[in-house]
Amino acid sequence: TCRQLNKFPIPPWRNWLLGHTGMGQSMEQGLQQVDALVARYRHGCLWWGLPWLPILRLFHPSTLRPLLSASAFVAPKDEVFYSFLKPWLGEGLLLSHGQRWARHRRLLTPAFHGDVLRDYLGIFNQSTRVLLVRDPMAAGEGPVGLEVLQPLSLLTLDTLQKCIFSHESHCQERPSEYIQAILELSSLVVRRQLQPLLHPWWLYSLSSDGRRFAHACATVHAFAADVVQRRRHALACLGHQAWLDGHRGRSMDFIDLLLLAK
Repeated sequence: TCRQLNKFPIPPWRNWLLGHTGMGQSMEQGLQQVDALVARYRHGCLWWGLPWLPILRLFHPSTLRPLLSASAFVAPKDEVFYSFLKPWLGEGLLLSHGQRWARHRRLLTPAFHGDVLRDYLGIFNQSTRVLLVRDPMAAGEGPVGLEVLQPLSLLTLDTLQKCIFSHESHCQERPSEYIQAILELSSLVVRRQLQPLLHPWWLYSLSSDGRRFAHACATVHAFAADVVQRRRHALACLGHQAWLDGHRGRSMDFIDLLLLAK
């Protein structure tokens, strides 16, 4: 409740109506801002996005430990921010809770066994070599200043596409509509979080950002649906056992593990 939340210290804000809206910063300035908050409020503080949107910011390990170690059945998820992701990601493991979360967890756990992940190390290394070829200074000696956010994001996307459905997008080397849609969705979600007036979906859908978000979602969903449909058709034509025999001794795509488990 608000009475319990107000027991936490509240940093200086703009006014009673806007609270701390617009005071959050990004990039290096945002990290410096968090450092200053941690130095002043050791365990945590209360941040008001709007009069009806309290945000509890916890810093100290002893304060965070009970929350991070709690079961997903106990620890609630951020309904506001996660609702921004739902049209994009759906009710998967990240956004679901309760029995749905437990069911997805049981389905996915075998795919993340250490022996299974070890088979993908070659793919990880292959994608990393592409990154180092693109940015040879990163592999050199001595301190070097580099912008790493986008290169590492593309490295992650490249590796995921190879491991999930053997798709060679070459996204680290050239742009594609699918990759641009993912990057745009990520940017739009963060920007929406900083604009409380656009939190309601009906308002957001009327905005230019909302229309861009819907278009990017359609692009990503169409690509994923096409990949799943083609792989499901291939499994049905060849037969599950024949498919398993053909992949014996080499890493199996994550999509195959899910379709075969289902």
